[in-house]
Amino acid sequence: MCGNNMSAPLPAIVPAARKATAAVIFLHGLGDTGHGWAETFAGIRNPHVKYICPHAPVMPVSLNMNMAMPSWFDIIGLSPDAQEDEAGIKQAAEHVKVLVDQEMKNGIPSNRIILGGFSQGGALSLYTALTTHQKLAGVIALSSWLPLRTSFPQGAISGVNKDIPILQCHGDCDPLVPLMFGSLTFEKLKSLINPVTVTFKTYSGMMHSSCIEEMMDVKQFIDKHLPPVD
Repeated sequence: MCGNNMSAPLPAIVPAARKATAAVIFLHGLGDTGHGWAETFAGIRNPHVKYICPHAPVMPVSLNMNMAMPSWFDIIGLSPDAQEDEAGIKQAAEHVKVLVDQEMKNGIPSNRIILGGFSQGGALSLYTALTTHQKLAGVIALSSWLPLRTSFPQGAISGVNKDIPILQCHGDCDPLVPLMFGSLTFEKLKSLINPVTVTFKTYSGMMHSSCIEEMMDVKQFIDKHLPPVD
């Protein structure tokens, strides 16, 4: 199958309980769908926030012997020096920007939108936030890494999101995306944007998954950066 994003089904959505004045767009990990994350956000929702959990298109994934599964882009390996699917990552980032545009057309300004994701989805949210012209409210990157990190400048980026708040979370027992990869990403992010705005939290004993403590930190981050406006 081709990586045509239009073939993916409509996102799982947790609507705002009242008028939506802010949104969280959260991208799932490899082989998953948006449904589980929509359920998770329904448990920590804010009444004025709309939560959008899109589903990745199905494509063959090199890492998994070319088996077809939901994936935002191809993954060749999960080490810091692994080859990367540059064209696929850039195409996926364009798709995320379209999702942001759709919410802007719905009346939510981009600076009231947090981008986030788990693992591959978090990687895509970081890459998109650092390359888009849309000023965003923040990024939540769970068990993630920064893709195409050598494509970024040595110094700080000059884009609209150079002061963007980022919450990066990682389990210290992650066997798939090791904590070291998360730490390297944290150091790189601090060199690209205002280091004061980047937070890196680790969770003892957590593997490549999520936990209640982490989701409470995510809720706190959303509460802080998407407060009610009325």
